[in-house]
Amino acid sequence: ADKTVDSVCPFCGVGCLLTYHVKDNKILFVNGKDGPSNQGRLCVKGRYGFDYAHHPHRLTKPLIRKNNIGKSADFKVDPGNWTSVFREATWEEALQKAAEGLKRIRDEDKFALAGFGSAKGSNEEAYLFQKLVRTGFGTNNVDHCTRLCHASSVAALLEGVGSGAVSNQVNDVLRAAVVFLIGANPTSNHPVAATWMKNAVEHGVKLIVADPRRTELARHATHYLQFKPDTDVALLNAMIHTIIDENLVNTEFVKDRTSGYEALKENSKGFSPEAMAPVCGIPARTIREVARLYATSKGSMILWGMGISQHVHGTDNARCLIALTLMTGQIGRPGTGLHPLRGQNNVQGASDSGLIPMMYPDYQRVNTDEANRRFEKFWGTALDKKPGLTVVEIMNAAAQGKIRGMYIMGENPAMSDPDLEHARAAMAKLEHLVVQDIFLTETAYLADVVLPATAWPEKDGTVTNTDRMVQLGRRALKAPGEAREDLWIIVELAKRLGLPWAYSHPKDVFDEMRGCMDSIKGITWERLERDSSVTYPCENEGDPGQPVVFQTHFPTATGRGKFVPADLIPAAERPDARYPMVLITGRQLEHWHTGAITRRSGVLDAIEPEPMASLHPLDMEEIGLKPGGTVTVESRRGKISLYARADAGTPRGAVFIPFCYYEAAANLLTNPALDPFGKIPEFKYCAVRVSRGGARPGDPGYGKGRTLAELRG
Repeated sequence: ADKTVDSVCPFCGVGCLLTYHVKDNKILFVNGKDGPSNQGRLCVKGRYGFDYAHHPHRLTKPLIRKNNIGKSADFKVDPGNWTSVFREATWEEALQKAAEGLKRIRDEDKFALAGFGSAKGSNEEAYLFQKLVRTGFGTNNVDHCTRLCHASSVAALLEGVGSGAVSNQVNDVLRAAVVFLIGANPTSNHPVAATWMKNAVEHGVKLIVADPRRTELARHATHYLQFKPDTDVALLNAMIHTIIDENLVNTEFVKDRTSGYEALKENSKGFSPEAMAPVCGIPARTIREVARLYATSKGSMILWGMGISQHVHGTDNARCLIALTLMTGQIGRPGTGLHPLRGQNNVQGASDSGLIPMMYPDYQRVNTDEANRRFEKFWGTALDKKPGLTVVEIMNAAAQGKIRGMYIMGENPAMSDPDLEHARAAMAKLEHLVVQDIFLTETAYLADVVLPATAWPEKDGTVTNTDRMVQLGRRALKAPGEAREDLWIIVELAKRLGLPWAYSHPKDVFDEMRGCMDSIKGITWERLERDSSVTYPCENEGDPGQPVVFQTHFPTATGRGKFVPADLIPAAERPDARYPMVLITGRQLEHWHTGAITRRSGVLDAIEPEPMASLHPLDMEEIGLKPGGTVTVESRRGKISLYARADAGTPRGAVFIPFCYYEAAANLLTNPALDPFGKIPEFKYCAVRVSRGGARPGDPGYGKGRTLAELRG
């Protein structure tokens, strides 16, 4: 190698530190670094997933849509042949056209504009993006993929404990006596985090796993609860009932540090384990046993994923988890607390930075006079006081013609949104769409202007992992062709929208962020260059950061944690005679989210090159399916064909499909019904029909620019 560069992994929220080994502007290989969240470990993506940066599909020049090429929801993506849709342009022409379209709509109706930022980029990019939308567009219509993952968790956490971030870090499982993991599959989604849990079990920690899908970590668990899909509240309320019924409540903690307990106690009366056992499918004695185990240990820690959050009752699910910690006092100490495992590498940091429609940076609400005055003074301009629209609401408004223009950076809603036919049709209807990305994604195919951006190894910037660690990513490669850094693109667009911006480096932006975000005020760029990783809250320079929060009080108006009772709310769409099975969507180990990056990584795509539907072997037998045979899955919104995979961990009556495959996009099937509090779609539950046969999925040719046959050859 010519050089080595220390950085941070751009895949999941664990935030593993790593070292690139670079020769001739190519990453030869990657090693894990001794970082606080990984201690030298990397998963298959972090070790083998970086050749996407050198893929021949990289965008290297700005593109403008040809005049006679229309848009429709049923477009066909051919990433190797874009010339039929777009023409190349200079940066000046592309930026001018991008800005003119946005300005025209802004001057007619600023509320007809919206922006989607990215959890894949840096904190500095997220901060500038939301600042551009708020001060350049004049609206709070700005969001990102947090709305599709942990928005309901954050809603419940802000309400219950005053902070949307984790209370304790992942490796605190080693200090716990009991770990309760629910609705999460870390082995696939946060693989290095899963190793900490396995280490904890080896050291005698009791692991309780609760999930409708039997995951790999279940075999390490002392208790595995395979509850019925959609019955989270029934199970959790039965645990709450048990703790009250058996006098296991930490009455001193409840009295000194919480409010609303009597309402929770009253609500729990109808949720005995005996009454809930037939609802959730877990025997009453097992529910009582795990509730006792959780309540009585010297330290119990709860971790969860999107199996909790992606429901119409996702906020209620998280409220129940918060109630369990508060009623037992299992919070505010090492080896206790609440940890929603954050999905994207910077979904925590992007949310912290204000890339959400109802909050300024540091979760200061846009509709409060104090926050509004603070940011009007800080940014030197008038700001709208009305919370903006969320991701799905923006798509609905676009479909109705109320949102007419969008700026999308590093997001792929044409693959990630629910009910894709509707989402794609909504974007096709936009008068003006500007997309900034490293590949011609499915979303970029619907753009009027495409701006070529930089991959993570090609820029400097900070990200914040699931542990609240602000970490520094360092540039290792030169960008290909005329691709430019995202920060530069945002600033150039802002200038053309009339904003007098002059940021020249991410450090300039980070210094500004410290001025309006108390949580990171004590973190300097120089310290990050030296230490690579600093935990927030860190309010004064030199502070060590706080890995465990809520030790003496909660950052709520009263300083107390708040109990919020939850009732049973069914999924928005239940199975029936026509659609008798349940669809569960999610990720897999080798691919990340919509697959734009990992499907262009030769090793990762070669391991999992084809779309698979996982079913229980007995269900496959009933349907007449054999492993590897084609299967058609249909909902009220769409139909896809893919290959069948036998998986005894998938519950009877359900089918699991990853959402990364364009040729069999799971989100053509999903239900856009929203949780009323977090506004998150119900990705984890909708009714489908599964039948044998169907057309073989096409090959999108992502595998390093080669076909599957060539890869296999």
